[in-house]
Amino acid sequence: MSLEYSQDFDMPLISPTYAPQDAGEIGLRPKLLSDYTGQEKAKGNLSIYIEAARRRGEPLDHTLLYGPPGLGKTTLAGVIANEMGVNIRVTSGPAIEKPGDLAALLTNLNPGDILFIDEIHRLNRVVEEILYPAMEDFAIDIIVGKGPSANSIRLDLPKFTLVGATTRAGQLSAPLRDRFGVSLRLELYTPEELARIVTRSATILGMDIDPKGALEIASRSRGTPRIANRFLRRVRDFAQVVCDGTITKEAADLALQRLEVDHLGLDAIDRRMLTAIIRNYGGGPVGLETLAATIGEEAVTLEDVYEPYLMQLGFLTRTPRGRCVTALAYDHLGIAYDGQQTAFDL
Repeated sequence: MSLEYSQDFDMPLISPTYAPQDAGEIGLRPKLLSDYTGQEKAKGNLSIYIEAARRRGEPLDHTLLYGPPGLGKTTLAGVIANEMGVNIRVTSGPAIEKPGDLAALLTNLNPGDILFIDEIHRLNRVVEEILYPAMEDFAIDIIVGKGPSANSIRLDLPKFTLVGATTRAGQLSAPLRDRFGVSLRLELYTPEELARIVTRSATILGMDIDPKGALEIASRSRGTPRIANRFLRRVRDFAQVVCDGTITKEAADLALQRLEVDHLGLDAIDRRMLTAIIRNYGGGPVGLETLAATIGEEAVTLEDVYEPYLMQLGFLTRTPRGRCVTALAYDHLGIAYDGQQTAFDL
């Protein structure tokens, strides 16, 4: 993926063509829908929308991608640009501080280009107001001058596609959410899908990998490709130094044990969180802020990163009185369940 810079603007313009120097991190990202593993429902619908837009010779409708972090929203935005054969300009909600920042982005787009805004739910509300006419009418209104002599000038924009990504779709304002013509939710991946991703990434990295080794990494990756690729890199280090250079099930198990990741994908913080609720608060209920202070982590980190997976496993529940650990978590941690009050009894 090559980066181009406009003379009058600092934001990189990402071309859909990939250059040889873009190996490494970017090289692990799929470039076309046919290379994109998983998300079959979203991918199937998106392929139809893209083909229809290409046949009409129009830009793709504004697209919202939402779901847990690490599932490939940024990657999918790049795939859309490649499939449409257009450039993509990448930014994030917190980076656009003033209406002028957004105006600079929009006026530097070419017809058909994609503007990708990550964490779009964190857009400043004043900036968001500027985005409404840009999405609907492909125009923005700029105030020139101050006081009684101020004038409003309407600038026409090229027809573009806004692709927004968010981990918190519920925090998007209704007017902004309703202006997206395409809304796609990305789901957690199955171990088999992640195993295919790990195998592909290992091939790109030039590593030999056993199918059982790929599945071992995948099954501990919490359904998230970002975590799977991160584990793959660390397992690769152990395979090259400690083992014979091939990523086998044994090599993956050794590396992930050293990383304190168990067979369900729980890491040290997950276990510390569950253990603290059990040891300090009798299995719960306990408030989030109290729990965060107990284990020395930020409350927002526990809520966004750790709690969802623990709840999916059935190890943790949320109640009006706080968080509670279930009997399944006691069993996983090897702690005797004493029948104290849990979420099932509330």
